[in-house]
Amino acid sequence: MFYVSTRGGGEPITSTKAVLNGIAPDGGLYMPRGVGAFDWKALLDLSTQEMSEKILSWFLPDFPDMAGIVHRAYHGKFDTEELTPVVPVGDKYVLELFHGPTSAFKDVALSVLPQLITSARGVENVREEIVILTATSGDTGKAALEGFHDVPGTSIIVFYPDGGVSAVQKAQMVTQEGANVRVCAVRGNFDDAQTGVKEIFAAASADPAVTGDGAMLSSANSINIGRLAPQVVYYFKAYAELCKNGVIRVGDLVDYTVPTGNFGDILAGYLAKTMGLPVGTLICASNANRVLTDFLRTGRYDRMRPFYKTESPSMDILVSSNLERLLYLASGEDTALVSDLMAQLREKGSYDIPETLLKTLQKDFWAGCADDAMTDRTIGDVWKTHNYLCDTHTAVAWNVAEQYAKEVGSDRPNVVLSTASAYKFPAAVVRALGETPDENEFAVMEQLRKMTGTEIPKNLADIGSRTVRHRDVEDKTAMLEYVQNAIKERMQKE
Repeated sequence: MFYVSTRGGGEPITSTKAVLNGIAPDGGLYMPRGVGAFDWKALLDLSTQEMSEKILSWFLPDFPDMAGIVHRAYHGKFDTEELTPVVPVGDKYVLELFHGPTSAFKDVALSVLPQLITSARGVENVREEIVILTATSGDTGKAALEGFHDVPGTSIIVFYPDGGVSAVQKAQMVTQEGANVRVCAVRGNFDDAQTGVKEIFAAASADPAVTGDGAMLSSANSINIGRLAPQVVYYFKAYAELCKNGVIRVGDLVDYTVPTGNFGDILAGYLAKTMGLPVGTLICASNANRVLTDFLRTGRYDRMRPFYKTESPSMDILVSSNLERLLYLASGEDTALVSDLMAQLREKGSYDIPETLLKTLQKDFWAGCADDAMTDRTIGDVWKTHNYLCDTHTAVAWNVAEQYAKEVGSDRPNVVLSTASAYKFPAAVVRALGETPDENEFAVMEQLRKMTGTEIPKNLADIGSRTVRHRDVEDKTAMLEYVQNAIKERMQKE
């Protein structure tokens, strides 16, 4: 199996090189070409780690000892051996993705990626230090920092939007320990940070001297196929759980509702479907930044619209990178079309896909959105009715799942992906439950615990008292210079 760019540039490369590169030289995203058949039914009786090994070996065949990679990634790091348990809540099934070391779904993939990077570095005989560049809307940053801190042969720089993440998310990042980590706020929103990272990759691709000697750039965002592939696993895991519990029989279709901003999490479900998993409808849930909802309903992608800071900040995104991969797959790997659409987005801020492609997408996807008021009502209703505590992102998905049931109707099981612990957004959750949150957001976690009787995740319990280690703030135009200086300082210390 070889990997190629969604935009058609460059030569096919191995999966190890694709993971190391992160993004293709032409700005496209790597996708596998020439994939073989996949025996998905053989996975259903496996443990989560065994399932991960099989799926990752299929996606990334050039990595030796995938069993060891998976074991090192997950063993003892999650609070359950299942990693991502499925919980029945009312007439739905919640796939809990927040049992990892940072209480967010990104842990599932970002526990694996450092192991993949280290292995790929050895396979490809890379001597340079791998510098991980990451833009985060909240959760990716801490999960990446947790995964890469003090990993030999690597360093990591995380950019996040200044004022655009929750207090808990910010505290998780700026208190991160590790000799090889840097964290920097960007004056702007997530799209500014993400665009800045992509521009740094483009500059380094055009001129390797940009990063100097001894350093090679890679990414921990889901633009890296090594970040995306592990997310496919929990769709299979959820399906297997429904089979084991007698909810469905092997072969029955299951719907999945996914809160998404950068489109990676829901794309993982689409990849699972292309591998044979009986996925019914993939329901795309947006917040007030409803660019994906509008696209899947009309075929027009338009980022030239107001940007809203919401209670679900990890979805406050107007440029969804992984949508490019969906266009590539759904168009029959039409790289010329994808390249043209991405050029239009870059130059004009919008594009329209052909009507035939829109109809193809609408066979697999449905989309809806929920603003903050709807999100708050949903958190309160789900707690009151089912005694289940949702974070603000899960509540968006739950609300949109309800919309789908009313507007379309389906007798298939609906799995709602729960992407974070409610304790990562405690002030918003406390307000939704009808109380005024304490002014100190870290004290609000205790307030939420007393209100609900639920437990604060251990990794968050002392977050407010940890030492702040990273205070950098830069304009979006200064990101390249910041990276260059960070690399120079790192090289001088070694």
